[in-house]
Amino acid sequence: MKSNMGERFLVIRVNTEGMTAREGKHSGTTEAHPVPNTSGSCSSGAGTAEGKKPLEDSVIKPQDPKTVVPILKYNREPKKYGDGVPKENSPFINSTDHDKNTSYDGNNMALFEEEMDSHPMVSSFLDKLVNYTNLTQGAHEHEEADEEEGSKKKTVKSPQMGTFMGVYLPSLQNILGVILFLRLTWIVGTAGISESLAIVGLCCSCTMLTAISMSAIATNGVVPAGGSYYMISRSLGPEFGGAVGLCFYLGTTFAGSMYILGTIEILLTYIVPQAAIFRAKRKEEEVDALLNNMRVYGTCCLSFMAIVVFVGVKYVNKLALVFLACVILSIFSIYAGVIKSIFDPPDFPVCMLGNRTLQNHNFDKCLKTEIIDNLTVTTKLWKLFCDGPNINATCNEYFTNNNLTLIQGIPGLTSGVIFENMWSEYGPLGMLVENRKLSSFGESNPTKDIYLPYVVNDISTFFTLLVGIYFPSVTGIMAGSNRSGDLRDAQKSIPIGTILAIATTSFIYISSVVLFGACIEGVLLRDKFGDSVKGNLVIGTLSWPSPWVIVIGSFFSCCGAGLQSLTGAPRLLQAIARDGIIPFLQVFGHGKANGEPTWALLLTAGICEIGIIIASLDAVAPILSMFFLMCYMFVNLACAVQTLLRTPNWRPRFKYYHWALSFLGMSLCLAIMFISSWYYAITAMAIAGCIYKYIEYRGAEKEWGDGIRGLSLNAARYALIRLEDAPPHTKNWRPQILVLLNLDSVQGVKHPRLLSLTTQLKAGKGLTIVANVLQGTYLMKEAEAKKAEQNIKSAMSAERTKGFVHVVVSSNLRDGISHLIQSAGLGGMKHNTVLMGWPGTWRQSSDPLSWRNFIETVRETTAAHQALLVAKNVDSFPTNQDHLGSGTIDVWWVVHDGGMLMLLPFLLRQHKVWKKCKMRIFTVAQMDDNSIQMKKDLQMFLYQLRLDAEVEVVEMHDNDISAFTYEKTLVMEQRSQMLKQMHLSRTEREREIQSITDESRSSIRRKNHGATENLNVSRQSSTAEDTQEDEAQLIHDKNTASHVAMNDKAEAGPDQVHMTWTKDKLLTERNRSREPNANMAVRDLFNMKPEWESLNQSNVRRMHTAVKLNEVVVNRSQGAQLVLLNMPGPPKNRGGDENYMEFLEVLLEGLSHVLLVRGGGREVITIYS
Repeated sequence: MKSNMGERFLVIRVNTEGMTAREGKHSGTTEAHPVPNTSGSCSSGAGTAEGKKPLEDSVIKPQDPKTVVPILKYNREPKKYGDGVPKENSPFINSTDHDKNTSYDGNNMALFEEEMDSHPMVSSFLDKLVNYTNLTQGAHEHEEADEEEGSKKKTVKSPQMGTFMGVYLPSLQNILGVILFLRLTWIVGTAGISESLAIVGLCCSCTMLTAISMSAIATNGVVPAGGSYYMISRSLGPEFGGAVGLCFYLGTTFAGSMYILGTIEILLTYIVPQAAIFRAKRKEEEVDALLNNMRVYGTCCLSFMAIVVFVGVKYVNKLALVFLACVILSIFSIYAGVIKSIFDPPDFPVCMLGNRTLQNHNFDKCLKTEIIDNLTVTTKLWKLFCDGPNINATCNEYFTNNNLTLIQGIPGLTSGVIFENMWSEYGPLGMLVENRKLSSFGESNPTKDIYLPYVVNDISTFFTLLVGIYFPSVTGIMAGSNRSGDLRDAQKSIPIGTILAIATTSFIYISSVVLFGACIEGVLLRDKFGDSVKGNLVIGTLSWPSPWVIVIGSFFSCCGAGLQSLTGAPRLLQAIARDGIIPFLQVFGHGKANGEPTWALLLTAGICEIGIIIASLDAVAPILSMFFLMCYMFVNLACAVQTLLRTPNWRPRFKYYHWALSFLGMSLCLAIMFISSWYYAITAMAIAGCIYKYIEYRGAEKEWGDGIRGLSLNAARYALIRLEDAPPHTKNWRPQILVLLNLDSVQGVKHPRLLSLTTQLKAGKGLTIVANVLQGTYLMKEAEAKKAEQNIKSAMSAERTKGFVHVVVSSNLRDGISHLIQSAGLGGMKHNTVLMGWPGTWRQSSDPLSWRNFIETVRETTAAHQALLVAKNVDSFPTNQDHLGSGTIDVWWVVHDGGMLMLLPFLLRQHKVWKKCKMRIFTVAQMDDNSIQMKKDLQMFLYQLRLDAEVEVVEMHDNDISAFTYEKTLVMEQRSQMLKQMHLSRTEREREIQSITDESRSSIRRKNHGATENLNVSRQSSTAEDTQEDEAQLIHDKNTASHVAMNDKAEAGPDQVHMTWTKDKLLTERNRSREPNANMAVRDLFNMKPEWESLNQSNVRRMHTAVKLNEVVVNRSQGAQLVLLNMPGPPKNRGGDENYMEFLEVLLEGLSHVLLVRGGGREVITIYS
């Protein structure tokens, strides 16, 4: 039976006291690989010697109680564990160093054995997932290795919290809070039941839609600590994540301020009013005194809570259940009071003077006078409205004309008061709280009424204000996602628990609105602080069995919520700081040895103190509403973007979502922001925008697979498809540049000034592709190509060049450049201009393909209808930090090539480097041209182009070709003929080149001084022509400085001799200048007595043009900051390529900063709008 099974490979479980066994091939025996046991002994067998080496990387360890079991964490980088330290090359968890050095000895998977290091077996991968532990600190981005413990990790208990305890109750505790107890009755009385239901429905719909979006995001993978910040940052990118994360942090911090202010308000208003430090001597000072008391006690309470949080969060967590019990008990007492009011309403009378509500603090009877012992005496209320206790005292006119009425503050559920409370009662600051049903005689006098004990509005009320005040009562929906690390099944618990909590609280709020309006008198509802019922909490008057149940419950509820905010906000800030996306926050990522965020707690307490200084609960609530609404808005945006993009990784387990719901939720959030407070909304968005731009400019680059990147890819794809439809119009044409960059032997950038020139030319607009070609094969040059790409990116960053890098590996350089010219870019985003440096060392190069490659590049750009820019002496061009205070940019417009020569100076002058340079345009007139008319026409043309430039027309007369031109042409042709006819060795070739150079130098020194002072030919040297054209090589200018030195050396020679050249003198001078020991063959070659008439007349004419044009350009533009010149095309006959390089050298002689421009064959500038 065993023989029929063939070869097998079986991995046996590692026993802590035994050995790993592998079943052998045919023999049926097992080969033992011992592992260390707890006693330190080793098992005997074939592998005993190797068994002494511990399996350092094995997850399975001996069962020693002192041994700490390491926790394997998830890491996105291959071959690394979660702490970011490379541990091993093998993907197998159980592998040893011995295993790494041996080949895979099974046959079933032998086809994949060479890739096992990077592509592990499925069994090994699943084993890693089984050992993965979801720590509360999150995935690799949120984790830091504990430096003191080194590789030792604490054993983490597996999370056991379910939906009810882990999500539902914490969300319930966070949502229900201070607004419900202190402001909801006032909102119902002010807005009426109808508009209050609209407010509650609007806010609860917003949070429900946000919860749906959040559930989709939270179930699309593991959500570590950080909650909403983690979800938004990983869905929308670090910029949005950091901005919204900080807004959420600020919202949570101001929520702490609001809860502390609520705590102090309950303490000073309803529990111990006598504890007030500041007391108002006059009626108008009461508000200021209350705010000052809030500031003092709020600061003390904040300090105490911060100390509690600093000492230990465990105490806060232990008290959480107590605070939650207070909230639930308070809710039940309200419903119990409503039910009791049906048959036995509580007795809380409200004293009305006419239709005005009176503050019931300083009197106990709602009477003007009373009869005591058959005597009519005045009451305490009389003394408040009259100038004395006597019956005949002068009293307030309204007090005299109206009667006192005692109405029931809690008439009960069946009283029908619901219909009276259905509509709103908005009013300005100081408006009296009145009952419209009661009769009233007399007008109000605000200047006098302020000193009387009336209940008035302490703030102006309107619908949008109430929305901002109410919205914090529905926040707290993120509590479940923040605890995802403690949940047994987060992807199941978070959606169910959060949505159930929102549904429960929505029911509580909606029912409370209706029940408050149906049970409580309208004037009592509008009495914010309960002044008409002897300072009782209004919602407490409805509760059963006593108002103190609500007072004490709401007090502890606010205390607990404040502690939770001071606990959660610093951790959120710490998570943001540890991500490293905002550099100036990195200090807040540190804390105590146990990880407590000490510095973040200090900052949180400082920001929280700002809210305490504001001191008004109604003023702080809209502030935190803005920050929470912005957070919720971006949660909805993240879900909508991910859904619409349909990214492959978007696979949430929660299926009941839709992009339309997310957009509706986002729209509701934005609408509520501007409804509640448009100036707070703009301020919050400005803060988020500043943070976004700061992270974009200074923050660390993070790649989190966010949706914004996917959105950018989709937008780019759409734009590229649109661009593909038609070529750009002339009005939209701008240079999209392909920069051919040259690198040195260590892949460093040779000429970074090319990148500077690109930046100055582009100013960050359009497309820039910086390319380089490496010679070889990609398999051999892959590492060099990546290094070159990184070096180019670094150089681009230093030169502030925005663009893309493209490094190509090709068998020869000419083919690589050709491929770049043809295929760089994508779709409509392709380059239309090629920028390269002038190969200044083409004469000194031992490889003639250096200049052949340059000429082929010129030909290929022309064939591809692309413009070409060639910069000479580019290393001396100004950097981006230079500022040219003066100077000119000279344009020599010889032939029309589509307007490139006019457009380039305009683009350069947009940059700060060239901004102060003036533009001059020179054009060349022949003998039969009308130079005056040409100048007028050119000025009109520039005026229509909206370009500011000076215009000059240079006349070039048809002079006879000079002897100097013949001499240069003769030397050029002789060198070409010599190198073609003679097959000299490299040494002989270099010696002959040097003799020709010396001859040319001595000949030129004897030319007329006035005609040659700006023409220097001391750099002439020749290169042998190689027939291997396929091995072309682009060599840029390497020795600009050496050329300048050679020029200086030549100019420092003796005075030049004025001579008239003849053919005899030429031959005599050539023979005289030869060395006696010159090579005989070379001497015979130059004794061939070439005649000028035998020269190629085409070359003579071209040399004549180069010489004459160079004289004119040097004479006019030698001092210019930059000279732009038409670049003549290469000859169609490839046999004259070396002559073409000589023509260009003569043309550029004596000019320092030159940009040769060759148009692409289309118009790039237009006079039309």
